[in-house]
Amino acid sequence: MSKKIEVCLTPSLIDLYDIEQSIVVVIDILRATSSITYGIENGATAIIPVANVEDCLNYSDKGYLLAAERNGEVVEGYDFGNSPFSYTKEKVSGKIIVLTTTNGTKALHLANKRAFQVVIGSFLNLDSLCEYLKKQDKNVLLLCAGWKDQFNLEDTLFAGAVVSKLRKNFEHFDDSSVAAEDLYSLAKDDLRKYLHKSSHSHRLAQLNIEEDVVFCLQLNVCEAIPVLQGEKLVKLVS
Repeated sequence: MSKKIEVCLTPSLIDLYDIEQSIVVVIDILRATSSITYGIENGATAIIPVANVEDCLNYSDKGYLLAAERNGEVVEGYDFGNSPFSYTKEKVSGKIIVLTTTNGTKALHLANKRAFQVVIGSFLNLDSLCEYLKKQDKNVLLLCAGWKDQFNLEDTLFAGAVVSKLRKNFEHFDDSSVAAEDLYSLAKDDLRKYLHKSSHSHRLAQLNIEEDVVFCLQLNVCEAIPVLQGEKLVKLVS
């Protein structure tokens, strides 16, 4: 089988792709998939992504941590949002977290409807993710969560980083992959500087969470790959 990589630049385009036999990598760099990766790395038993804030409340009497973010901010009344600094070992080890975010959890649910497998990607686990994808005899779709169904830079840059690392291991790339890789080649020497151009970077700057952005752009501080099993994201055992 000649394996292919495709990049879906926004969840609104996912229906254009045949993913029934593909591994779908969900990407929401600022900040959901970075925080999910960090949380699983730090010993969270599972993270349950739910579509709506109200859905979190269904889990409120089960001893789970409830995390809800909308428009970059923690929803009032919840334990935390999607800052990676909320997912430290002290806070999440041994815990189950129920999470809803503006973009990332929506992308997860769309992928889960049809994909062979759904895993989580971030700069934090870039190398371990790519090593895993290399070894699988499956096509790969890199699904950028974007911002409210629109294209965004940071997710596309990460997709480009994956394409760059896997170029020798896959035979077919679509034009979105080429564009993502080209963008990454422009940005890779200083991701943060390049992302000062991005709209979401400006949104987060207004919320005064620059340290979150810097954290999410770190390379390979985690080895864990979160994988969706049923309704839960858990650590992949390969």
